[in-house]
Amino acid sequence: MSVLDAPVTAAAPAPPVTGLTTVFVRLKLTLLRNGLRQSSGRKAAYIASLVLTLLLAAGQVLGLVLLRGNAQAGTVVVLLTAVVALGWAVLPLFFPSGDDTLDPTRLVMLPLRPQPLVRALLVSSVIGIGPLFTLCLAVGSVLALAHGPAGVLFAVVAVPLTLLCVALSRAVTTANVRLLNSRKGRDLAVLSGLVIAVGIQFVNFGAQRLGEAGGLSTLEPAGNVARWLPGASAIAAVDAASDGAYGVAAAQLLVTVAALVALVWLWQRGLVKLMTAPDGSTLAAAAPTREESGRTGPSALLPEGRTATVVHRSLLYIARDPKTKAAWVTALAIGAIVPLINALQGTGSIYFACFAAGMLGMQMYNQFGQDTSAFWMVALTISSPRDAYVELRARALALLLITLPYTVVVCVATAALLGDWQALPGVLGISFALLGAMLAIGAVASALFPYSIPQEGAFKNVAPGQGGLAWISILGGMLAAPVLAGPVIGLTVWLHLADHQDALWLVIPAGAVFGALLGWAGLRIAAPRTANRLPEILTAVSKG
Repeated sequence: MSVLDAPVTAAAPAPPVTGLTTVFVRLKLTLLRNGLRQSSGRKAAYIASLVLTLLLAAGQVLGLVLLRGNAQAGTVVVLLTAVVALGWAVLPLFFPSGDDTLDPTRLVMLPLRPQPLVRALLVSSVIGIGPLFTLCLAVGSVLALAHGPAGVLFAVVAVPLTLLCVALSRAVTTANVRLLNSRKGRDLAVLSGLVIAVGIQFVNFGAQRLGEAGGLSTLEPAGNVARWLPGASAIAAVDAASDGAYGVAAAQLLVTVAALVALVWLWQRGLVKLMTAPDGSTLAAAAPTREESGRTGPSALLPEGRTATVVHRSLLYIARDPKTKAAWVTALAIGAIVPLINALQGTGSIYFACFAAGMLGMQMYNQFGQDTSAFWMVALTISSPRDAYVELRARALALLLITLPYTVVVCVATAALLGDWQALPGVLGISFALLGAMLAIGAVASALFPYSIPQEGAFKNVAPGQGGLAWISILGGMLAAPVLAGPVIGLTVWLHLADHQDALWLVIPAGAVFGALLGWAGLRIAAPRTANRLPEILTAVSKG
């Protein structure tokens, strides 16, 4: 049989053509499903987050519906939408690892055109817990505001436009993706907890001030501004259309549409630049650099020797190590927020300023944990209790270079807000004594209760199995420090009770001298224990 006589087989049917958007949606769902399969803990955390989000969303929708007909409903809904839009713009900078699809550099080797890629990424980005919460917010908002056919018509358009927040998140993340993958980006992730803590304090303060000022009507000036901000203006258009202001409603809706078009255009330009231009950080790393010699900053004022070297190293840890930097920034922020916010509310005491000294003194705890496994290099330089004493003394000195002026500033600022200048010397004296006590306890705890600080993970600050050591050292120190500083506290109380406020200035030198003695005694006690427990300390701090 010749080749011409061979039977002709039918060609295999061509595979169906699948749009890029469909592929990305399926990819997003597959990544989500496979991520949940990695561990039961991750699955439980995701389910708990989903349930909590649904409960919050349901409560939010119910609360917004109950606002229907209220005179301030429009102001509350518009401001709430503006806050959520701001969160979508800012939070990706602090939680860059929450969604792997936020990093378009993973697609740089694929032959994808910008416009279909933007469309596919935008559609896939609305899949998740965050977009679900935003959608519930938008639905609840229009249910609270929509009245009449015009209001319903604008509501149908406003709900999808409110998902502009997602496009805003994508544009911000694309513009900063290389920053987020760098050391500075990891610093931002570590500091996310601080942002949330500080934000809660300001929200609490605002809520209290709102109750004192006369209710929701005080929000009207801010609401009038937010009505013309992208995202919130789409919801405001529903309110305006329900009131018959069709021209204003159209203009507000146009603001959101124009912002969405501009964001998508900027996002597309950012994608093109990101996926075609070379990485500037790589080029900078390849370029020749000039090595800096010598010590800089406060450590340059110290004489040559071990003390200056250790102080310089400690300051570098504070400036460069993400976990150490996060601990310091958190202590500095919370130490100032607690007394100052209470002073602004008019309900606090000037002695709340002592909280700053306590927060900063805790940075002396677990001094060797921040070295991690590199502590072996420090251990090699310690051959006697004298070497250990100089090492600990230098670390305490580096801490004092920041804590002493900061404590004075917080105390003076609190006194200025409260107008209680007469009690300022007592606060300063007690703060100095507490700081010395915390340094002493921290030095001893660093020798007896060291623990490892994992470098990966923004919220993991203790290695598994060492949580008890951390709690013992921290809680024990918080309880013991006021006891050690008891003589100075007792002197201050006695001067107040005996009506000798004019003599409170004596507490300043008394607190400074007593705090210095406490710190010196703690270093002397901790030095021989550190020198004798170097192998145990190295083992403990190397587990992370």
